[in-house]
Amino acid sequence: MARRPSHQREDSSSNNDHRPAQPSSLRQSHAASSRESSQDSGPAFRHAVRSPNVDDGVQTDQAEVDESTPLIPSDNTSQRRSSAVHPGVCEHGTFSPRPMTPAEDFPFTRDDTVTPGSGGLFDNSSSQVSIDDGWKKWFSGRIRTKKMGQSRELAHQAGFRDTPLMYLSYYIPCLNWMQQYKWAYLKGDVVSAITIASFYLPMALSLASNLAHVPPIHGLYGFVFQPFIYALLGSSSQMVVGPEAAGSLLVGTVVQQSVDSGNSSEDNDLLHAQICGVVAGMAGATVLIAGIARLGFLDSVLSRPFLRGFISAIGFVIAVDQLIPELGLSELASREGASHGSTVEKIAFIVENVGEVHHLTFAVAGISFLVIMIGRELKKRLEPKFPSVVFVPDRFLVVVVSAILCWHFRWDKQGVEVLGSVKAATGGLFTFRWPFSLAHMKHIRSAMSTSFLIALLGFFESSVAAKSLGGNDAIQGIELSANREMIALGTANLVGACFMSLPAFGGYGRSKVNKTTGGKSPVSSIVLSLISLLSILFLLPYFYFLPKPVLCSMISVVAYSLIEEAPHDIAFFITIRGWTELGLMAVIFLATIFYSLTLGMALGVGISMLLVIKHSTRPRIQILGRIPGTNRFENAESGESSLEFIEGCLIVKIPEPLTFANTGELKARLRRLELYGTSAAHPALPRLRSQESNRNIIFDIHGVTSMDGSGTQVLEEIVRSYKDRGVRIFFSRGPSRRDHPVWVLMERSGIVALSGGATHFVNDVEEALRWTEYEESIGLDSGGSG
Repeated sequence: MARRPSHQREDSSSNNDHRPAQPSSLRQSHAASSRESSQDSGPAFRHAVRSPNVDDGVQTDQAEVDESTPLIPSDNTSQRRSSAVHPGVCEHGTFSPRPMTPAEDFPFTRDDTVTPGSGGLFDNSSSQVSIDDGWKKWFSGRIRTKKMGQSRELAHQAGFRDTPLMYLSYYIPCLNWMQQYKWAYLKGDVVSAITIASFYLPMALSLASNLAHVPPIHGLYGFVFQPFIYALLGSSSQMVVGPEAAGSLLVGTVVQQSVDSGNSSEDNDLLHAQICGVVAGMAGATVLIAGIARLGFLDSVLSRPFLRGFISAIGFVIAVDQLIPELGLSELASREGASHGSTVEKIAFIVENVGEVHHLTFAVAGISFLVIMIGRELKKRLEPKFPSVVFVPDRFLVVVVSAILCWHFRWDKQGVEVLGSVKAATGGLFTFRWPFSLAHMKHIRSAMSTSFLIALLGFFESSVAAKSLGGNDAIQGIELSANREMIALGTANLVGACFMSLPAFGGYGRSKVNKTTGGKSPVSSIVLSLISLLSILFLLPYFYFLPKPVLCSMISVVAYSLIEEAPHDIAFFITIRGWTELGLMAVIFLATIFYSLTLGMALGVGISMLLVIKHSTRPRIQILGRIPGTNRFENAESGESSLEFIEGCLIVKIPEPLTFANTGELKARLRRLELYGTSAAHPALPRLRSQESNRNIIFDIHGVTSMDGSGTQVLEEIVRSYKDRGVRIFFSRGPSRRDHPVWVLMERSGIVALSGGATHFVNDVEEALRWTEYEESIGLDSGGSG
C-alpha cells in the first residue's frame, strides 16, 4: 500500500494560505483506512466532542477580527481539537482520520456535552453540529451492511460523503424524489391524474362488479390505497398501479368457487368482499416476502409463450363472460347455472339462447363498444401528429352520456340493468378488516394457488411496464430494482387488503397515459388517490344510473387488448419454427378455455418450471480442437471440419459454474466424449475413440467462476477416477489467485493433489500440451508431478 503523504499545516499566524502542503492523498493510489480508525461500530467509537478545560487559559476577550484573522489562534494550541485516533494534536490533512462518533456507551452521557459559553471553537453552535454528526454516524454504523461498508470506502476514495440518508432514500425512494420535486411539475401531474381517473375509475367499477363479483366500491378502493403507497416506496416514478382485468378475474374465480362449494350465496356481498381482501392480502404478502428474500429474478422464470398463451386465454374468457350481460342473458344464465360453467359451456349457452337477447341492452353495449374502439384507434393514429389527443376522455364521455340517457329515458324500467346504489358491503366506508384472521382460514386455504398466480402475473406485468417506461429526466437518482418493486407492490396490496380492495399492480397502458399526459413524478399517483377518495366520498350517488352494458363493453375492450398481440407472437414463432413455444401456448389456451383458469395456470407454471430445470441441469461441456497453424482452440462440435485433434489428449471445456443443478449428468456427458469424441453420438454406438486417445485430460475451466459443494464433490470423483486409471489431468485457465473460492474448494477437496499438484494448473491449453509432452518424454505417470 502506498504510504500516505504527510499533510503538515502551516502555522495559522503566517501569511501563507491554509491549504495542504501537498495535494490530497485521494488523488494518489489510496487504500482504505483500517477499521479501527473508521466509523465502524464497536471499539472504533470515540468521543466526538470533548469539553475544554476552563483552566487552560482560554482567552475570553474577543479581539477585533477581520478576514485575515485565522480561525484557530496560533498562540493557543490547546484549543486545537485533539485527535481520538492518535494521541496529541492532529497535524494531518483534510482526509486523515478524525474523531467520528460519541463514546461507546450510546447514547451521549452528561460528560459528552460541551460547557456553554466556553467560546472559541467550542461554542454552542459547533458543539451541537458535532453532537448531531455523532448521532448520524452512530446510526450509520448500526444500519451498515457489508455492501454498504464497501460502498463507504469507495465514496471516501472518490471524495464523496455518504450518509445514512443516502442509503435510506435508496430503500424509501420518496425521500429522494421529494427533494427534487419542483412546483413546475405539479400541473402535469394533476392533469395526468385527472385523465387517468376519467379513464380508469369507471373501469374499476366494471372490474369489481363484472369480473371479481364484489361490490363496485372495492374496485375504487384499489385506486385509493395502492397508488399512494406505491408512490412512496416504488422505484418507477411514472408507473401507476391499479386493479387489472386478469387479477380481478382470478378474484372472481375464488368467489365463484366459494359459491359453488356452498360456503356463500350469490347475494352475500360482505363475504365476497372479505374473500377479495384475503386474496389481495395473500398476493401482497407473497410479493412482499419475495422482495425481502431478494427473489426479483422470478420475473424471468415465466416464459414469454406461457404468458402470451395465458393472457390471451384470460382475454378470451373475459370476452365470453361479458357477452352474457351484454346480450341481456344474465338472469337466464344464473337460473340455468351457465354463469359458473367453463368458457365452452358459456358459448354453448349463448348459441342456444340467442333468441332471448334483450335488444335494448345489446344496442347500448354494442354502440358503447364501437365508440370506445373507434376512439381508441383514432387516438393511436392521431397521436404522432397531434399529441394532445390523448387528453380526450372518450371513455369518461361514454360513461357520462350513457348515464344521462339512462336517467332521461329510464332504461332501467325497460329491462336494462343499472349499477344501482354503490355502497360498501360492511355498511361504512373504509372499514378495516385484517385479511389473515383465523375466521378467514378456510378462504386462505382455497385461495392459496390463485393468490400466488395473481402475485406472479401482477409482478411480471409491473416489471414489464416499469422497464418499458424507461428513465425519467425530471427525477434523477432512482434506479429501477426488481426487489424494491416487490416490496413496494407487496406493501401496497397488504394495505389495500386491510380495506378489502381489489389486487392492484402496475399496468403499461395506464402508465403510458400518465407519461404522455404530462406526469413527471409519483405525485400524479398521489393526486389520483386523492381524486379516487373524493369520488368515493361525494360522487357515489351519481353512479346509480350507470348502465351495466356500458361497463361490460369497457371490459370487452380490455379483453380485446389482451388478445390482439397473440397473432403477432404466433406468426413469429411459426417463422422461426418454434414448435415448442407454440405447443406451450396452445396447451395453456385450450386448458383454460375447455376446463378452467386454475388448470391452465397449473399447466403453464408447471411446464415453465420443467423447462427452466431442464435448461439449467444440462451440462454444456465441449470438446476442443486446435485451429491449424495457430494456438487457438475451438468447439469441435461447431461444424468446423478442419480442426486438429491432439493425439493422446482429450481437451474438454467447462464453460459454466459447477453446481448441484448441472453436475448430475456431468460424468455421463464426459464419458460420452471419451468414447465418441462428441456429445451428439447415440450411446448405442460402439466405442469410436481408443483408450490411448485419452491418456491426458485437459480441462479448460475459464468459465468455472464458482462451485458449490455438490459440484466440487462430483469433480473430485471424476479426477480421482482418472487418476486411478493412470490418466494425467491438467487444468488450464483456472483461478489465478490462491484465495479465489474455486481454488480454495479444489485445494480443500484434494483435487489439486489428485491432479498432480499446482504445476498441473496452467495458464492456457497450449502450456498444458507442452507439459503432457514433457511428462511423457521422461516417463512420469499421472501422479508423479509435485
